[in-house]
Amino acid sequence: MTQNDRVRWVYSSQNEQELEERYDQWAEEYDSDLESDFGWISPQRTSEYVGKHVAREGSVLDAGAGTGLVGECLHEMGFRKMTAMDLSLGMLEVARRKNIYEALDQMTMGETLGYSTDQFDASVIVGVFTQGHAPASSIDELVRVVKSGGHIVFSLRTDTYLENGFKDKMDSLESAGLWKLVEVSEAYQPLPLGEPEVMHQVWVFQVS
Repeated sequence: MTQNDRVRWVYSSQNEQELEERYDQWAEEYDSDLESDFGWISPQRTSEYVGKHVAREGSVLDAGAGTGLVGECLHEMGFRKMTAMDLSLGMLEVARRKNIYEALDQMTMGETLGYSTDQFDASVIVGVFTQGHAPASSIDELVRVVKSGGHIVFSLRTDTYLENGFKDKMDSLESAGLWKLVEVSEAYQPLPLGEPEVMHQVWVFQVS
């Protein structure tokens, strides 16, 4: 299976169980595949915005952490209080071996998360708000577990933003006074080598 085929294979998962199983199977080659075949830059790009808005001593939930690519970037920037959360135990095992997280938890975006309200100073989400992955409704739980004044920083495919309910969810949370937009990046190519047609933006919101 080529790497482009593997991405399409993951995106075509019919349910959370199938998505989990396919990420488990991909886990060991995930980092090298994304770097060599796709030039995946969203972890670095999104981490820059976390570093801009979140104190280094803050607690950060890496939601949909996968193998810990975002955590590696944040660790290099001086973040230490990080929790990884992902639906795939295979991906989390790869992340565990990097020794950068205080905790690693198997949970599913879109379901109620097993964290306390106002537990984290920030959450970062990369590569999760895309086709066939976490629904827009999963943002509600992120708002719940991040403290008032904390930040939620995420990458989002531009087509997913318009077509999968994310714009409506983001607007409704702002209208309800639950968060406010701080910053949004220009559109960029997160996978310039493998899928140059795909565009992402980084969004930064502050929880009210």
